[in-house]
Amino acid sequence: MSKVADSIRRGLREAVAYAEGKADESAYRVHVPVKIDVKAIRTSLDMTQEEFAGRFGFSVNTLRHWEQGSRQPEGPTRAYLLVIERAPKAVQKALQAV
Repeated sequence: MSKVADSIRRGLREAVAYAEGKADESAYRVHVPVKIDVKAIRTSLDMTQEEFAGRFGFSVNTLRHWEQGSRQPEGPTRAYLLVIERAPKAVQKALQAV
């Protein structure tokens, strides 16, 4: 594993712990928005729903619900989507099979 992938994984674990309320909030200056525009993230990556869902581990059905506004991603998922939006290549690299 590369140092970059390890760092991303550690960051994702910390983001999830923070989003779940299990982290000491005073140690972090993290802002995870309440609403995430999943479609905007996906289209900015020029991916179909099927590509995005498969690449990042979501079900296509869930992705469609988010994009249609009938559901919103919850805590840890919002944090994960934020990381995908800001560093998609790093997330893809971290998720590659070893």
